[in-house]
Amino acid sequence: MIPIKLVGAKPVAAAAVFDAALAGDSAAAGALHYLQPGALQLAALPPLALYIHFPWCVRKCPYCDFNSHEAKGALPEQAYLDALRLDLEQSLPLIWGRKIYTVFIGGGTPSLMSAGGLDQLLSMVRTLLPLEIDAEITMEANPGTFEAEKFRAYRASGVNRLSIGIQSFNADHLKALGRIHDDGEARRAVDIAAANFDNFNLDVMYALPTQTMQQAELDLATALSYAPPHLSLYHLTMEPNTVFAKYPPVLPDDDASADMQDMIAATMGAAGYEHYEVSAFALPGRRARHNLNYWQFGDYLGIGAGAHSKLSFPHRIIRQARFKQPESYMAAARAGQPVQEEFEITRADMGFEFALNTMRLTEGFSPNLFGERTGMGLNAIEAPLNAAEAKGLLYRDHTIIRPTELGLRFLNDLQQMFLRA
Repeated sequence: MIPIKLVGAKPVAAAAVFDAALAGDSAAAGALHYLQPGALQLAALPPLALYIHFPWCVRKCPYCDFNSHEAKGALPEQAYLDALRLDLEQSLPLIWGRKIYTVFIGGGTPSLMSAGGLDQLLSMVRTLLPLEIDAEITMEANPGTFEAEKFRAYRASGVNRLSIGIQSFNADHLKALGRIHDDGEARRAVDIAAANFDNFNLDVMYALPTQTMQQAELDLATALSYAPPHLSLYHLTMEPNTVFAKYPPVLPDDDASADMQDMIAATMGAAGYEHYEVSAFALPGRRARHNLNYWQFGDYLGIGAGAHSKLSFPHRIIRQARFKQPESYMAAARAGQPVQEEFEITRADMGFEFALNTMRLTEGFSPNLFGERTGMGLNAIEAPLNAAEAKGLLYRDHTIIRPTELGLRFLNDLQQMFLRA
């Protein structure tokens, strides 16, 4: 913490001065003037979401770079739930008085959790946190773990949205992706989801190993036949430190991938879906509220092995990362130190952090949102905005700033223009 000195007082920590100033202490408020010039000025805190990470899966997929660990033997479910409770309790002082608007249980494969375990988890969340009355509570699920009775219990416990990792309805492509389910199990999973949830998402990939345009069209048509409220359509990418990165499969070339992307956009538009984020399509009123909060540079508290947090305070924004290995995380939570890394986002990095999220939105953002979320003036990113606009990657006027179609196609290039803005 930054030591500062009030006139006639002992040195105190900057965070304590912020808290005292918010409570109406005029001397503390005056002392804010003496803080380092990099201090932010947030007029209000953004919406807050809760992310809960469940780190185990049946088998690690060769393309996956998420913090997931193959389950070997019986899962230590109760010990992990106890660690999550300790983690959340120790995090409460950072979010006192703030309401939780969405909850997302991700992984790994959270649907490996027992019905009783999930019920215990959500009961703990409701006990410790003020949940919005109509909070969106999403759970990721793998088709290879679907049991109708268990998913009815998940729904009864409070999960009101599922996100199902289908990836493909083609048996050969599922095998190439290392998925534990086949095409029949994929269809059965969607049937169970549709029978128990009126709000669900299907994850589907394209540009898969040896995939043709006709096969991509069939995958999309099959997904749409279930009328899912939300579809996430991802281009398969070779992420570092994955099996596919080390042993890359034969993939469609750039032209074929671009043709698939164009086909998806046209098909989804004709089916009445809104393309609101680079990889996300939703029926009207069914956008993913939790993910939207990320993309609008909102706040989130992440608990669980490897979970990340972004938390705002009136004069600073911090990021946190938990210990990644489940055993290390549980031991750290019991010791009262589940956070492995914490740092403050600097003013120099704020523009890139903001653009990394908001430039994914096809409709862009209001110019005012930058000040609301960062505590800085829009002039802080004037240079990259001008450069991106000159290259045709960005459109802006007094009401909106958004990526153009070219900007969405070359999103990485657009985002990198805001590095050290």
